[in-house]
Amino acid sequence: MASIWKGALAFGLVNIPVELQPAVRSAETLSFRQLDKKHHKPIKLERVSTVDGKTVPWADIVKGYEITKGKFIVVDDDDFASAAVAMSRVLEMTDFVPADSIDPRYFDSPYFLVPQKGGEKAYVLLRDALAETNKVGIGTFALRQKQHLAAVKPMGDALVLELMRFEEELVDPGELHFPSATEAKVRPQEREMAIQLI
Repeated sequence: MASIWKGALAFGLVNIPVELQPAVRSAETLSFRQLDKKHHKPIKLERVSTVDGKTVPWADIVKGYEITKGKFIVVDDDDFASAAVAMSRVLEMTDFVPADSIDPRYFDSPYFLVPQKGGEKAYVLLRDALAETNKVGIGTFALRQKQHLAAVKPMGDALVLELMRFEEELVDPGELHFPSATEAKVRPQEREMAIQLI
């Protein structure tokens, strides 16, 4: 399996050469195409202007960001280049927190961190220290032109890196209504029955 990223895992003065390998496989899914019912051949999706209804050639298409409803600013390659994240090959762990202190909604995609030649001893030391202290290393790194928050945690003989969501990506539960036991009129006997069923 090809690695997704090669770099170093760093904490303090320790630098461990690692590569990132997928920890999950996508399930087989069916893929469908849209066909012309009469001929059973694929249809074309055309690029049509919302102003005059005419087809727009690829050369005349630009990227835009909607700043208010119906109002756009054009973004070109120079804009993307100036906003690009510096591509560091180091995941610097800046915090170590208790493993059970992180809300599960923060976790997104798991990957295995595989040690590279010369990094085995430091890898084992970090893995075992995280396991013994029940801690998770937190840091940031650049992957695919984007800055990511990540957690590094032990799993058996492996270190697993989980890409994480930033706080602003989570929905505040206070924005939603969840009924209380009083509001739902749950009786003690019903609660006891539910506990027994579980």
